[in-house]
Amino acid sequence: MTGDVPLESALREALEREGASVFVHAGPARDPAIRYCLPAPELERESKRERRAVAFDGREWRVRSAADTGVDPASALADDLAADGLEGTVLTPARIPHDAALYLEGAGFSLASTDVVARSRATKTAAERERIADAQAAAGAGIRRGAALLASADVREGRLHLEGEPLTAERLRIAIDGGIVAAGGFPDGNTAVSIPGDGPVRPGVPIVLETAPREPSGYYGGLARTFVRDGDGGDERRAHVGVTHAFRSAASMLTADAQSVTAVEADLEAEVRAFGFEDEIRTRVVGVGLEPAERPNRGRQAVDAGAVVRLDVGVEIEDGRIRLTELLAVDGSVERLESIPRSLDPAALE
Repeated sequence: MTGDVPLESALREALEREGASVFVHAGPARDPAIRYCLPAPELERESKRERRAVAFDGREWRVRSAADTGVDPASALADDLAADGLEGTVLTPARIPHDAALYLEGAGFSLASTDVVARSRATKTAAERERIADAQAAAGAGIRRGAALLASADVREGRLHLEGEPLTAERLRIAIDGGIVAAGGFPDGNTAVSIPGDGPVRPGVPIVLETAPREPSGYYGGLARTFVRDGDGGDERRAHVGVTHAFRSAASMLTADAQSVTAVEADLEAEVRAFGFEDEIRTRVVGVGLEPAERPNRGRQAVDAGAVVRLDVGVEIEDGRIRLTELLAVDGSVERLESIPRSLDPAALE
């Protein structure tokens, strides 16, 4: 299964602690929690629109789908559990569909909510980390392709041109998506190019390329780089140095000990402010997995060993915005996933 042994162990502990007989969830196969619970063979053949119901009784998984049963899978699963002699309390996520809850209650079960799946998803197995790394490699391939267009463009009348045509944000976005697909990933509509003003891309201003593709089994990456073609230093250089220092500081924090999301975000902001920036600093720290942003993603939630987190730092300057986004795998040490150069010069990625 996707979550593998750690999820099963956590579910057994929750069932024993709550005196429950079984864990149940239901919903479309595209629901990340459903995908996390599906055994590997089911995950490989699933249709994202197909409704599924899953159960774990501490020993084995049961999976029902409309294609298999001809009826609502939650109804079929509830009847199967009752027929197998299970009774009493069923643990479910708080957001289980209402009709699924009614089917379980109709079969004689009482329901109690648990966040055990969400908590388990915050720590990644080795297999999950490899899938995220694959998605991040595709993200890197896309950003490199966008940077290559910027580096090779000609400057004409204050605009960048490529093959005689003005270079636009849309053309850059298409190039990034093409690089992602060529690397085996799926852009998933998460690619964006931000340029100051309207019209073609201009030299001397920050151009932000960002993307969060997924790999074939559904795990996401997240990467953003800012480039300035033919820049002359100034505020963009100072802001870029501040942002890169912020990443190094946060990595040191996460290497030393588990930290809360709030603490890491505050450290990122403080590092940028140390370079003389006071306003319009934006930081975000979130987990990455079967969603582009998932737990840990708020307040006092801890970035524990085993987490893969996305660090996003941006600061507004007069000519635009400097922004960097990276993924860090935290496990005693901190590893950058797909560590492409952070340089403002797009030619540095060639």
